[in-house]
Amino acid sequence: MSGNSDEATAPGADWDALAASFDDEPDHGLRDADVRRAWAARLASWLPRRPGDVLDLGCGTGSLSLLAAEQGHRVTGVDLSPAMVELARAKLAGRDAVFLAGDAAAPPVGEQRFDAVLVRHVLWTLPDPGRALRHWRQLLRPHGRLVLVEGVWGSVAPVGIPADRLTALLDPLAGQVRVERLSDDPSLWGREVTDERYAVVATYG
Repeated sequence: MSGNSDEATAPGADWDALAASFDDEPDHGLRDADVRRAWAARLASWLPRRPGDVLDLGCGTGSLSLLAAEQGHRVTGVDLSPAMVELARAKLAGRDAVFLAGDAAAPPVGEQRFDAVLVRHVLWTLPDPGRALRHWRQLLRPHGRLVLVEGVWGSVAPVGIPADRLTALLDPLAGQVRVERLSDDPSLWGREVTDERYAVVATYG
């Protein structure tokens, strides 16, 4: 999903059509070495230290999946767009990773459970984010964690989900929740940003 305000009408976007140019955004393709290092460092601090199973929902072309795989995790990626899934498979060819076309709100993973569920710029697009969070919580193993990267984009007609709303939705799930502000770190975005961008890590058990 996109953090770009020009594409922030994401719920109606044609992601198959956008797949070919998706990685052109600095925080999507992570082609700039500084941006890639910044995301790799954040991801290492959010995901479990020991190699485990990570579910990347709304994985796009697999850029964060690749970072997680490079850090030793086994990755399952899910995206609604078959074109995105194909690009992710190519990007992680030869690595311990599986990519599936499916709905991030109800990923097609059967009875499989994960040490972390990673979701970037997806939750705000879903019609019932509270329900999605409850389902994602059920996909975690004991001591698992939700890693949610979200924000509010655009100045004229802002879209997204504010951090306080997201933490309120997580309250009933009774985890240990921490919020990390990301707006003041331009290395993550390839430029200065002024809108609200943040990560929430909720740990259970």
